[in-house]
Amino acid sequence: MSRGTPRKPSGRRHAAGSPGLLLAVPLLVAGLVAGCTAPAPVVSGSTPASSRAPSSTASATPAVTPSAGNPPASASLSAGAATLKQTMEAALTTLAATSPKPTQEALRSQLVSAGIPAPTLEVSASKTPTGLDVDAIEAAARLDKDCVMGEIREGQVSVSVLPVLASGKCFVGDSR
Repeated sequence: MSRGTPRKPSGRRHAAGSPGLLLAVPLLVAGLVAGCTAPAPVVSGSTPASSRAPSSTASATPAVTPSAGNPPASASLSAGAATLKQTMEAALTTLAATSPKPTQEALRSQLVSAGIPAPTLEVSASKTPTGLDVDAIEAAARLDKDCVMGEIREGQVSVSVLPVLASGKCFVGDSR
């Protein structure tokens, strides 16, 4: 070959029996497995967990206490969101006591009769596209930048407050 002539590729870069490839795969796997192990948490002002003697009273995760800069979520609710949360929880509890799997219309009606304005409500479907009952039905009421989210699942009620989505809604996807 002359210096100015480009070489043609041979079509084979690494043969299946190449020692470089055979060594690289196990080392790569070993490195991935070793990287999956999380280090033990270190609590400030204490020694790392690996150097401490085992104790039956020691906790694997440190306790988190809110500081002045990070108040608990319940303390950060506005008065309006806290009232709306209580109203929704009471309405859903009443409905779940009589109907553990309410329809979309029954849920909407119960919340409107409890004083939640209909235009602020979003209610999930109570039936799947094939006509089966859903596992849980959810409702959301928007108040300023908060969404009070309520759920009835097997007669149990759960209510929480989340931020409004960028779309201005509480649910992603289709709801009425």
